[in-house]
Amino acid sequence: MKSKSEEELFGINKNVFFLGLMSLFTDISSQMIFPLVPLFLSNVLGAGKGIIGLIEGVAESTASLLKVFSGWLSDKMGRRKFLIFGGYGFSAVSKVIFALSTIWQHILVGRFLDRVGKGVRTSPRDALIADSISRQRRGGYFGFHRMMDSLGGIIGTLLAYFFLSQFRSDYRQVFLIAIAPAVVAVLFILKVKEKRPLPEGIQRFPLKAFRLVDKRFKLFIAISLLFSLGNFSFAFFILKAEEVGVAVSLIPLVWLVYNIAFAVSATPMGALSDRVGRKKVLALGFALFGVVSLGFLLTGRPLYVWVLFAIYGVFMAVFESVSRAFASDLGRPEIRGTALGIYHTTVGLAAFPANAIAGLLWRSWGSLAIFSYGAGLGFVSSLLLFFTIKEENTPTQEF
Repeated sequence: MKSKSEEELFGINKNVFFLGLMSLFTDISSQMIFPLVPLFLSNVLGAGKGIIGLIEGVAESTASLLKVFSGWLSDKMGRRKFLIFGGYGFSAVSKVIFALSTIWQHILVGRFLDRVGKGVRTSPRDALIADSISRQRRGGYFGFHRMMDSLGGIIGTLLAYFFLSQFRSDYRQVFLIAIAPAVVAVLFILKVKEKRPLPEGIQRFPLKAFRLVDKRFKLFIAISLLFSLGNFSFAFFILKAEEVGVAVSLIPLVWLVYNIAFAVSATPMGALSDRVGRKKVLALGFALFGVVSLGFLLTGRPLYVWVLFAIYGVFMAVFESVSRAFASDLGRPEIRGTALGIYHTTVGLAAFPANAIAGLLWRSWGSLAIFSYGAGLGFVSSLLLFFTIKEENTPTQEF
């Protein structure tokens, strides 16, 4: 049931619509740049693999650590819009640095600033989406937002390919063009409206706020952590695809299949969680990751890789949308930003050991070990989520 306080445009909540456009244009810009950054570092700036790994490690760790603090700060301030604007603004400035860079240290600064932006904006933005939508519709709208983000990735990837071909692999020309959509994204903040002030007096430092959430949220975080320890990077699936015989020239198209599956399924899977419950759909998502891992474990034919990447896209659509809605449901409105920050930081920090373990398993025992590991944690996490967390049957209206 829709609340009267939910202003709409084209039948879509205005805040979510414009936040979706911000993500769409930011991801168009990002995907025109980031897939090319390793090549730019190696082929133009002469950076080694160790430097490239250092840059990526610093960037991702920064984003994960900031998400919990930005969420908490948005709760404490009772305002989210300023942090969202700052986050997207940092990312836009980083695109200028990429275009003007002449040494690898410039790229390090650019990646760091971009991830600062992501860390600053993510939790307040997700909290504002949750604030703007009644609980009964939250899953579908988180799915819509993730769809817009994924659609931006598809458009950005295609534009990068087009412009790189036009400019004969002149990376800086592509980086310069990518500044435009990043700037456009920031302007949409003018259309986003802050929700009513949040209750004052109970916002606590993140670790103290964790004590204010109920046991279901803590259990959800524990299960998400367990799952995330097995949710290794897509890079390992790419390596396996090459191992079973997919031509290197077709890898971008395989990745495009993943992005299309993500974009197409994000909104329907989020809406499904509104109807049948978050727990069931997210447990299905965890199980799908197990299926994908098991599929890569057993397959030896390139044709199956395309199907598995499509399923992987559906899994990511569930994981990216329904988990955010579930964390929003389980966190009280006055500490929702903090709750989402705790979730994002937990999942983000788990990515480092997950990929370290996966790399060690592959190096020591081959792909059989890594995909067995991923399948096992995927199925176990699915069962734990389904049987241990009690979900409310009839969500209450929050407006």
